[in-house]
Amino acid sequence: MKLLVFHIGADRYGLRLRDVVRVLPLLELKQLPLAPDSVAGLMDLHGVSVPVIDLCRASGLPSGADHFDTRIIVADYVAPGGVHHQLGLRAERVLGVQEVRDDQLNHSGVQAAPFLGQVVSDEQGMLQLVELDQLLPAELRALLFQSTDNSA
Repeated sequence: MKLLVFHIGADRYGLRLRDVVRVLPLLELKQLPLAPDSVAGLMDLHGVSVPVIDLCRASGLPSGADHFDTRIIVADYVAPGGVHHQLGLRAERVLGVQEVRDDQLNHSGVQAAPFLGQVVSDEQGMLQLVELDQLLPAELRALLFQSTDNSA
């Protein structure tokens, strides 16, 4: 499978390329007062408001510094009810695409965050999958997509 590889803090993570709609340069976001810490804001994507999650903050880390390769990954997020939403992911230092074979993946053995999945080791160290369908807790999903998705 092909993964879009990026950093959350000092560590490498990957998102299945099939879930990626597009990768955008870092855009100015509309801030959302009183939003949970992991919500970086809203972006305007061709007239559509798309919520953006800061992957560092969602992982319990402080928001990373803006780098020349910090990007917003627009992903196809499928809610439990099967409704599709566009979701922005602020990712530090997007590195590009990497091919990983299924037989290279191993369970991490840690259940710290439900959205962190299997790991693979290579010459650059460990790379961990981000399970997009597990990224948003039900409460946050209800806040972000309240007008179009009642399957919280």
